[in-house]
Amino acid sequence: MSAGDPSRPVTISYIAETAGVSVPTVSKVINGRSGVAADTRARVEALISAYGYRKSTPPARSNTLELVFEQIESLWGVEIIRGVQQAARRHRLGVVLSEFGPDGSTIRYWIDGAVSRRPVCVVTVAQLSRQERDQLRAQGIPFVVFDPTSELPDDVPFVGATNWSGGRAATRHLIDLGHRRIAMVGGPDRVLFCSARFDGYRSALEAAGLSVDPALVVRTDLTQEGGREAARDLLARPDRPTAVFACNDLQALGVYQAAREVGLRIPDELSVVGFDDLPVTELVDPPLTTVHQPLAEMAVAATEMALALGRGESPAQIGVELATTLTVRSSTGPPAR
Repeated sequence: MSAGDPSRPVTISYIAETAGVSVPTVSKVINGRSGVAADTRARVEALISAYGYRKSTPPARSNTLELVFEQIESLWGVEIIRGVQQAARRHRLGVVLSEFGPDGSTIRYWIDGAVSRRPVCVVTVAQLSRQERDQLRAQGIPFVVFDPTSELPDDVPFVGATNWSGGRAATRHLIDLGHRRIAMVGGPDRVLFCSARFDGYRSALEAAGLSVDPALVVRTDLTQEGGREAARDLLARPDRPTAVFACNDLQALGVYQAAREVGLRIPDELSVVGFDDLPVTELVDPPLTTVHQPLAEMAVAATEMALALGRGESPAQIGVELATTLTVRSSTGPPAR
């Protein structure tokens, strides 16, 4: 019973507050898990004994897993859903799809709903806060982050792709074709995979004895309109680039639009490379050369990892990166003479 109100049973939160530690730390002690300093463990165990705390039996898990997005805007998200559903079917599980929305207005409702639904695990494309991660851990709900956009603590499991290698392969392909003025339409610098793709671009240029021209790098939103506006700026210059590497396929489609507006033919007068290899890239004219990011396979891997964590298994790696490959189609060629 709590000291403040003897009629009410003591809670994990009360023990955490009294001990001056976090709720997940108390949960680790109660469940006999590692990762707690000896003196902290002793202090928490003493309080548990003093209050006579008994671990309650948690409600049964549902037969579902949870997939969380900030916003589903394009075929990129559809590929992830397809991969998660593929893994869920294999394990005879349903999928609950949650979306924070454009203004993030449903975040606080989502975490409460997820706890009450008791999914077997969570695969999150949305970047959860530390507090949200702690809430899931306190309830024993395992989670895996899909393609993180920022640095994560060492104990947070994730599945991503080899973005640096993909950026390097795309740029090296253009260099091998003879291009020297290669522009990059990049994404927001704060987004981890955008920075990695830019670093791959820079590495390929430097390996070829070329330097990055700041005038040829435009950072914009990861949207078709963002790519269009960036390409308009690049292609209006008297010393315009002969090739453009876009940070994703949607931006690359925007580059197509801008090129057509000024009468440039792809690839005769401008080569274009994207990143992701969405299904639409085979349907545009000309079909887009792009870096294949195995989104569906990444989603399967993230789901299987989350389910393994739910079974109490320890993954061989806390972070997994699946390989990217360059898919060469008809949007790239030698620079015009």
